[in-house]
Amino acid sequence: MGEMANSAVEFYPKGARGAGSVGRADGSQAGGDFGVTVTELAELMELRGPDALQKIQESYGDTDGLCQRLQSNTTEGVSGDPADIERRCQAFGANFIPPKKAKTFLELVWEALQDVTLIILEVAAIISLGLSFYQPPGGDTEACGVVQGSGEDEGEGDTGWIEGAAILLSVVCVVLVTAFNDWSKEKQFRGLQSRIEQEQRFAVVRKGNVIQIPVADMVVGDMAQVKYGDLLPADGVLVQANDLKIDESSLTGESDHVSKSVDKDPMLLSGTHVMEGSGRMLVTAVGVNSQTGIIFTLLGAGELEEEGKDKKEDSPQLLTSTDASFSTVTNGKQPDGAVENNQNKAKKQDGGVAMEMQPLKSAEGGEVEDREKKKTSVPKKEKSVLQGKLTKLAVQIGKAGLVMSAITVIILVLYFVINTFVVEGQSWLAECTPLYVQYFVKFFIIGVTVLVVAVPEGLPLAVTISLAYSVKKMMKDNNLVRHLDACETMGNATAICSDKTGTLTTNRMTVVQTHIGDVHHRLVPDPGQINARTLDLLVNAIAINSAYTSKILPPDVEGGLAKQVGNKTECGLLGFVLDLQRDYAPVREQIPEERLYKVYTFNSVRKSMCTVIKLPDGSFRIYSKGASEILLKKCSFILDTNGEARTFRPRDRDDMVKQVIEPMACEGLRTICIAYRDLPGNPEPDWENEAEIVTELTCITVVGIEDPVRPEVPEAIRKCQRAGITVRMVTGDNISTARAIAVKCGIIQPGDDFICIDGKEFNRRIRNEKGEIEQERIDKVWPKLRVLARSSPTDKHTLVKGIIDSTVLEQRQVVAVTGDGTNDGPALKKADVGFAMGIAGTDVAKEASDIILTDDNFSSIVKAVMWGRNVYDSISKFLQFQLTVNVVAVIVAFTGACITQDSPLKAVQMLWVNLIMDTFASLALATEPPTEDLLLRKPYGRNNPLISLTMMKNIVGHGVYQLIIIFTLLFIGEHIFNIDSGRNAPLHSPPSEHYTIIFNTFVLMQLFNEINARKIHGERNVFDGIFANPIFCTIVLGTFAVQVRIIAL
Repeated sequence: MGEMANSAVEFYPKGARGAGSVGRADGSQAGGDFGVTVTELAELMELRGPDALQKIQESYGDTDGLCQRLQSNTTEGVSGDPADIERRCQAFGANFIPPKKAKTFLELVWEALQDVTLIILEVAAIISLGLSFYQPPGGDTEACGVVQGSGEDEGEGDTGWIEGAAILLSVVCVVLVTAFNDWSKEKQFRGLQSRIEQEQRFAVVRKGNVIQIPVADMVVGDMAQVKYGDLLPADGVLVQANDLKIDESSLTGESDHVSKSVDKDPMLLSGTHVMEGSGRMLVTAVGVNSQTGIIFTLLGAGELEEEGKDKKEDSPQLLTSTDASFSTVTNGKQPDGAVENNQNKAKKQDGGVAMEMQPLKSAEGGEVEDREKKKTSVPKKEKSVLQGKLTKLAVQIGKAGLVMSAITVIILVLYFVINTFVVEGQSWLAECTPLYVQYFVKFFIIGVTVLVVAVPEGLPLAVTISLAYSVKKMMKDNNLVRHLDACETMGNATAICSDKTGTLTTNRMTVVQTHIGDVHHRLVPDPGQINARTLDLLVNAIAINSAYTSKILPPDVEGGLAKQVGNKTECGLLGFVLDLQRDYAPVREQIPEERLYKVYTFNSVRKSMCTVIKLPDGSFRIYSKGASEILLKKCSFILDTNGEARTFRPRDRDDMVKQVIEPMACEGLRTICIAYRDLPGNPEPDWENEAEIVTELTCITVVGIEDPVRPEVPEAIRKCQRAGITVRMVTGDNISTARAIAVKCGIIQPGDDFICIDGKEFNRRIRNEKGEIEQERIDKVWPKLRVLARSSPTDKHTLVKGIIDSTVLEQRQVVAVTGDGTNDGPALKKADVGFAMGIAGTDVAKEASDIILTDDNFSSIVKAVMWGRNVYDSISKFLQFQLTVNVVAVIVAFTGACITQDSPLKAVQMLWVNLIMDTFASLALATEPPTEDLLLRKPYGRNNPLISLTMMKNIVGHGVYQLIIIFTLLFIGEHIFNIDSGRNAPLHSPPSEHYTIIFNTFVLMQLFNEINARKIHGERNVFDGIFANPIFCTIVLGTFAVQVRIIAL
């Protein structure tokens, strides 16, 4: 990393780094009136461990000295004045990396022109155009036979150029419309990105107050609060730490967590994950000057060098996520504005949908020369159900279209050759060559137009439009989609493994019961009922042994509920202190965070949190809180009614569990034990030996915390069950609490034959004698499992993997999972769709997810299911419409060509139909709003065909109807309308009334069939809900108006 940082500093020419006067590499004019320059800070951030400490001591004295140089303060932070912030941005740069430049409209036009079928048409049209102007020198063409025709008027020879020119014009229209769609789509995504940019916020201290600011607003000198689950958005030097452990694998490749402390290794780097503990860091580098920024600077340089070699999908991809801001350096991901899902690239994948946006971990840019190698190691989720089916269908249709096209051309050429040179006995004359070639070009154009209509070019566009439309609307339903294909995958979801806290419940914790001083209080007791010493210990234990960022604030509205800021469980305990008519703030002022001697932070293994403070006499006191049945096992004493500690035997613990904890849990309460222990100061304990420290505790109290079920959740779960989706609760709470909440939510009903087990029992059932997990054993558990309590993140991952890999059922299960913790990452990645909590979720969990629930509400998952099914339906509607047009157009062109030596639908007309079919229809049918009826059906099976039996009936029925009408008009239409026949018209003849009627009838039938295509499940009323989609109405009416205008011309 040191070498990379050196090269990065030298990467820009002098004074050229960033934009304008943003931090310069050489430090000239970059330090402003600060006592340190960008270059000096960059050199500092290259160092690690003792080397870094020595550098700080030599250059600045200590971290306080560095703070003074940066005009900051370890407790107060920076002033936060706009002028000061601007001055810091000028001197050290903003926390911003310029996004990759968006493609211009002309670049999108050029991409659209790369379509192979359009290129063939362009070439054929140019040849046709050139030959139409070519007149053979002298010579008489009458000897060329019937090809010239007998009915040609004098002026017809002058109109030969029209068809070639019209084809070129049509190609231009198709290209412009395609480019405009891509441009507007990219603009929409960038708009979404700019909105997301403000979503990720970070806690910093300014003017002594802890505030949340957008990551982009972070500046050098800021004092940032670092906590478990964060992804660091800037480089910094640690000024205070509590048991802080960092995952630096994204930068160094080392998988072991690195312990950070002020006196051993205080250097924190952007893009790294906080896996444990908390702390406070002085921000020393942001934007392009941070380690992540340096890597992407080098990565961008490498890409410029290789741009000519490979442009397809090798450029780093961007995430749409709250934890991956598009234009700020956030969490080690590249802020690249280009979303890799344009129509052209989708076409290159045989009609598949190339739109999964994979994250670029900063490890991928660790060494420029190894970039490609590392990229290949990024795990990708398997292709989505819909994507796989569409790819297969597109290939099949494409092959069929190619065969039909080739047969059409071969028959036309053979018919022409046999009729001209065999039946009529003509010989090939030199002066007739241009005419013959024009016929061959005409046949070729007909064949290509058959291919153009047959190939489902609009399929990727329809999918993209549908997903883009859905993603935009899902934002309003509190679903922030990071991976586009996750949207439609939710339509196939058969199982949801949901967390309890905050997802099924309100995540507003309140202590409602307590057991203290040998008395079980079913309501919050009066302070007078509690011994004074016990009360003091309780208040201190809660105030000190909680994150100092957790606090209770006055309500926004008078008479409203107080605001809970920070960890909700801790807020519930702090609220309990206030209910006891005591205040926790003075305790924290007396013992500020900097004076905490040692902190064992909460994690999924400990299930507890401990804080050590040093007492005035030199001894130590440990305050501990955690899951009651776990922490009580570490208690050897308990406070009695007089505040005196008495022995707490295993028998007493069993009685406590039966008489206090289980009754509380059966009422759906979370039970938390609060305890303490005093330790002598001489000799000082070995703080690394946690097992010896956190033992022989004295229990102060066990509290029951209520977290009410969200009122809308039971109905949402009923909708899921009605829709064929099984909801399972996976929680860290004990089995009794979990079961009680599951009953309240409706996940289980009294008398149901479903199982609720804890993690220990789950592992016993799924592992063999050697402790290995067996799929057969999992298959015996998961079908009836509804609640998994006291589960670890590993248990959650095992369950999800077991369900996905199971072959018990005919259809493979599609599993959605919710998660909020750092350790939930593996389960979120393994799931078909991973939901991270937008409020309570850590940055690491968000990064691993596909969709972020911005309100942490289970009901939003149900809306995601509805939108997913709507995407599936929208694509099915488009397919039903397009395949009807395909079948009819190809058969009409093929049959007409074989019988009349010409296609009743000309190349230009086919292109207009193709435009209606591909672009306009995809826009009209892919933007249908979802309805509640979508949740009345079971999930689409993974193995079910994309075209259902009902859809096939609709396609065949309407196709036969259209063919009857077209062939009737083609062969007896001139008699019905008493007009001249358009069949066997000479080359370059003007449009006939006969074929104009056929063309107009064909287009109008497609327009009316577009209305029919809105219904794919056999509904009778095709007009139902039509006005709910103004886009559809506008496109149908607009297409009709243009068609009338075309015919009038």
